Formats: sequence, structure tokens, C-alpha cells
Amino acid sequence: MKGYTNGEIQDFEDETSPAGVILGLDGGTTSTVCICMLASASISFGGGGEAAESLPILSRASAGCSNFNSVGEAAAKETLEKVMVEALSMAHSNCSAVRAICLAVSGVNHPSDQQKILEWVRDLFPCSVKIIIENDAVAAMASGTLGKLHGCVLIAGTGCIAYGFCEDGRQARAAGAGPILGDWGSGYGIAAQALTAIIRAHDGRGPQTTLMNNILNVLGLSSPDEVIGWTYADPSWARIAALVPVVVASAEDGDEVADKILHYSVQELADSVKAVIRRLKLSGEDGKSPFPLVMVGGVIEANNKKWDIGKEVGKLISEDYPGVFPIRPKVEPAVGAALVALNQYTKSFRVDQSS
Repeated sequence: MKGYTNGEIQDFEDETSPAGVILGLDGGTTSTVCICMLASASISFGGGGEAAESLPILSRASAGCSNFNSVGEAAAKETLEKVMVEALSMAHSNCSAVRAICLAVSGVNHPSDQQKILEWVRDLFPCSVKIIIENDAVAAMASGTLGKLHGCVLIAGTGCIAYGFCEDGRQARAAGAGPILGDWGSGYGIAAQALTAIIRAHDGRGPQTTLMNNILNVLGLSSPDEVIGWTYADPSWARIAALVPVVVASAEDGDEVADKILHYSVQELADSVKAVIRRLKLSGEDGKSPFPLVMVGGVIEANNKKWDIGKEVGKLISEDYPGVFPIRPKVEPAVGAALVALNQYTKSFRVDQSS
């Protein structure tokens, strides 16, 4: 088997089933998760919660950011290699036992991105291994539908993206270009607006807001002037986005500025989903056909008693598309990635058996 020590891959023995294993990887801006699953698994794709709870997962490994747009190519490559090898090690397996892999990584937006990552990982595995490289939206979608790529997925975490899939293979996306290019429904977007509101309130350009004291307390700062230094000392997306719960709590307590920021975020996220629905005609010609909307990410889950961002997004979308049925997945996106790989492997295996 292979282990990862001080940047080098070491060999160990394989103790798993002769049928081999499947790897599913969800690479985000905040963290990267890889799960290892038996390749002999029999899954009812599109099944419900019972199927999700019975998945034959052997191991789960996690690491930091693998979005090369955020941390650079060298760091992203190292993270991907490390987390896959660690998942195999924890499962008492090795690279030669792998039958298929799906790496669903944020920042993969073009065939050249897919080719880049393929070149990073290809030599780790036998040439017969099926390697699928997609945007992390694929993993999120599959986590809600247990492998079936049809409908729309909304990821709202540190970043945000809406991605749609048709059964005929057509795809469309909206947002996901990063905070500089307007992903204001994201965790980074919400928190950046909150930090901006503090500075504007402090210098008199904007209304007073409890966000000032609440965020200063969380950060351990004594004055709004120190927010500037804190922000630019390390402007990483995940570090900024970690302030989202403070914004939600402030809105819950009646702060109008925080409430306005969250309403704007909800509108941005809903608009992204609607754009995808229109382009792919997911709701049919009459606009009423049913389709799933899988919603995942820290922003969707950053809820208190009054504020439920995911629920509010769903309400806005259903006003125009009553056939939408929101799904909060029972399994994490890395499991969705593994299901995509398992589905592809099973199809290929059946073709080989019949020929």
C-alpha cells in the first residue's frame, strides 16, 4: 500500500477485497475530503435515505484547500495526493486496488483545468483506473441524488456556484467566478459585506450596526481601525467567510444592516439557480415540471431560530418554478463523488463483461 510521509509516497500491503475500491474526492476552498468505498458495492442510484445510510464506506480522510486558484498549484497538488493516499491507508488498501476515482474540485471550470489535475494524479494509479475530474458541483449534486446527475445543485460555502445537469448530458452554470467577480451570495461575499459595513459605519458613510461590536468581539479586536489590518494580514477566502455565523446571529437579533446583507445573499443565490433553470429548461416548457435542487454548504447550514438561508432561497425559486423540490443531502459531497465513480465503473464493467 502507499502512505504519504514528508511529501513522499511509501509502499504498504493491500488488505481489502479483491474486487478493489473506489475513491471519491470533494475538493473545496475550505477543505478537501476523500472517501474510500468498496468497488463491489451495489447502490440503488437515485434512492432515498435508507440507501445513503447503508453505503459501504471504508475510510474518510481530510485535508486543507485544494482549489489551485486559492492556494496555488503546488499546494493543491500536494493536498490531493496526500488525502487520497491517506484514505487508502486508513482503508488498509493501496493505489493498485483502485478501480475508479472521481475528483470533484472547486476551480475546475475548463477542460484545461481537468487535464492539469489529471497530469498531477495519473502516475499514482495503474493506467486501467478510470479517473473522472469535475467541478465540485458534481459531487454535491450526486450527494443529494445518490449518483443521478439531473437537476440543479447550489453550493453556498466559502464560494458559491449553481450548476445544472440534464439527463442528455447538457450542463450549465451560473456564478462560481470567485469573490472578485461577484459571488456575493457566498460566505466570503456575506462576510466581506459585513466587514465593509463596519468600516462604513465607523467613518460615517453608513448606518450604525451591531456587526461592529459583534465582529470585533469574535476577532478579539478593540477598534474598527484594527479590522483593516486583520483583513489584509491574511485575506484568504475561508478566513473571511468564517464570520458568516456572526452576520446571521446579528440579523437574528434585529440588526437591519446584517438582515439586508442576508436578504441580498438570498436573492443572489436564487438568481443563480434561476439562470441555470432557464438555460436548461429544467422545469419543462410550462415551467411547472418537477426537478431536484440540491443545496449544500456552510451558508446553507448557517441557520438560527429565525434565519434559514436555504429555506429562503427555496421560497424565492418556487415562486417562479413551483416544481422545484429542495434536497438537503444525507451524505457529504465526497460520497457523491464516490457514487459518480462507482456508477461509471459499474457501467464499464458491465460493458466489458458483455463483450
